[in-house]
Parts: sequence; C-alpha cells; structure tokens
Amino acid sequence: MYAIVNIAGQQFKVEKDQQIIVHRLATEEGKSVDFKDLVMVDDKGKIKMGADALKGAFISAKVISHLRGDKVIIFKKKRRKGYQKQTGHRQDLTKIQIESISLKSKESKATKEA
Repeated sequence: MYAIVNIAGQQFKVEKDQQIIVHRLATEEGKSVDFKDLVMVDDKGKIKMGADALKGAFISAKVISHLRGDKVIIFKKKRRKGYQKQTGHRQDLTKIQIESISLKSKESKATKEA
C-alpha cells in the first residue's frame, strides 16, 4: 500500500515505515503528526483518487529529527564593473517516518470502539 500526499507544499509517494525528508514542520521531535491532504491511495491494486473517495483518509507520521540542508552559494558578478556579491542559504528540513496509512477517519474508529 502506498499513497501520494501533499506535505508542506510538495507531493511525496510514501509507504509504511519509509523515512523521508520534508520542509521544516512546526512539530517537536518524537511527536506524531497527521497529514490529511491525500491525492491518491493504492491499496493492493485498487486505486482511489479524488476528494470523495479519500474523505477521512490520513497518514500518520513520527518526527524523527530536525536538520539543515547543504549550503547553497549564490554568487553575483557584473564583469568590468567591480561588482561582486556572495550569499548563502541552508534550508531547514524535518526527517519523518511514516507510521501508517489509514483510509478511515479517526472519528469513525472511535465510534466503532465505543
């Protein structure tokens, strides 16, 4: 089973127990986070797409660590003018591990248990 999900403005193909690196999430290390913006789910060859088919579906993930990406150097120069400018950038990232892909909402699970 795999799913395609929007996480922080990017789409990722995820499976259970997979570790991925995404843009920084505002969640502490060791905490769990749910993503509800699913685009597609493939469950043993049965593909589900669209808002109606994926209503209530979510992906549960655990934040492993926060890290920073490699430094990117930006260098600007205008020849024969004596103009040079150099800056750098390091992207803040979060490493997460996918714990589960669920097609039913948490509310429906809670009502069945009660």
